[in-house]
Amino acid sequence: MRKAIFGTTAAVVSLTVALAASPAAADPAAIEQAVQADYDDHLEQLFLHFHAHPELSFLETETAKRMATELRAAGIEVTEGVGGTGVVGMARNGEGPLILLRADMDGLPLPEKTGLDYASTVTQTGQDGQEYPVMHACGHDVHITSMVGTARRLMAMKDQWAGTLMFVVQPAEERVGGAEMMLKDGLYDRFGKPDYALAFHVSSGLATGKISASEGIQYSSADSVDIMVPGVGAHGASPHMGRDPVYIASQIVTALQSIVSREIEPLKPGVITVGAFHSGTKHNIISDRADLQLTVRANDEETRAQLLAAIERIAINMGKVHGLPDELPVTVTVSEGTPVTNNDPELARRLNAVMKRDLGEDVFEPWEQKGMGAEDFAYFVAEEYGVPGYYFAVGGTPQAAFDAEDAGGPPVPSHHSPLFKIAPRESVTLGTEAMVAAVLDLAPAN
Repeated sequence: MRKAIFGTTAAVVSLTVALAASPAAADPAAIEQAVQADYDDHLEQLFLHFHAHPELSFLETETAKRMATELRAAGIEVTEGVGGTGVVGMARNGEGPLILLRADMDGLPLPEKTGLDYASTVTQTGQDGQEYPVMHACGHDVHITSMVGTARRLMAMKDQWAGTLMFVVQPAEERVGGAEMMLKDGLYDRFGKPDYALAFHVSSGLATGKISASEGIQYSSADSVDIMVPGVGAHGASPHMGRDPVYIASQIVTALQSIVSREIEPLKPGVITVGAFHSGTKHNIISDRADLQLTVRANDEETRAQLLAAIERIAINMGKVHGLPDELPVTVTVSEGTPVTNNDPELARRLNAVMKRDLGEDVFEPWEQKGMGAEDFAYFVAEEYGVPGYYFAVGGTPQAAFDAEDAGGPPVPSHHSPLFKIAPRESVTLGTEAMVAAVLDLAPAN
């Protein structure tokens, strides 16, 4: 268990003296107490505001304005409109490394069904002109609230670190487009190429009070693939008069399952999920078009390329098998994608040790990949830039909820569920303390 933050005065003084000889340690108990107090005074209301006012990817205008205001209030130089709605805050504090700290800010097109008294009731018109309910179903409200907490804490203790901090408030992580857009808008050219890049994600699958990070792969790649299957419309009673795109698309869905099971090496993970299948308007009409939407996941770039090539081959040729004429080809489009997110091994070993030292051995939990979630943080640490990255998970669900599930109670909701919820205080404060600990270790005072 973590040390109690409100122990006797003598105990706190004793701990302070013991850690004073090590600048990297920087009195974790005092930092924890200060972060908890800041949560009560400021961060709690900020989190509630963000949770109740989510915005869709690429449309996070009000969230960006609030983040810019919060960072400026902390004494940080702010630039807005980087890569669309992105915000960059620069805190310069003498000679030292340049450290990027990133938080994503977009919500998801889901109706919130958590029953929380601060649940989102927001609707927003998306880029496609359609109106959607919106909620923070992936914890990005935690990330941006914690970034404000991290900025406020570090600016209050500038005597304990040296260098420059780049606070990156990123749009459109859910569409895996925001990071790339900020880089294309000259993020590293305008503000400098970082020596390190840091980020975290709250996890509903990890217990509160826990932190976990890999020394290698942290998240899989992800690609959104659209398959358009044309057809020849006809009466439902006369299928021989047309070419049925529903049947052809169904054959494509079935055939795609052979890629992972029969083409990819058994020890290399891969996922092909057909998330949407749209066609037709009436019982007795054979449509002239069917549309499939896929998400594709891999743990290395070679497998990623193999999956995408196989999808295109199968889809196009399945159309030919069923007699679609050359002028009506099946088309395959990769609309959104992000590479595999890998932690820099040396940096991860260093900062994992910092988490154990400053937050407690029992806080750190060895990383275990349990799914193939993805992250566009990968763009900030792409091989072409040579920026070492460290991405970690912060527990968001109380252990009691897991215990109840194990005893036959309700399952813990996953990310992207309308029932998704996390424990705000525990998630925001631990994420803040971890970020502060990482910065103090990487940028010690001169």
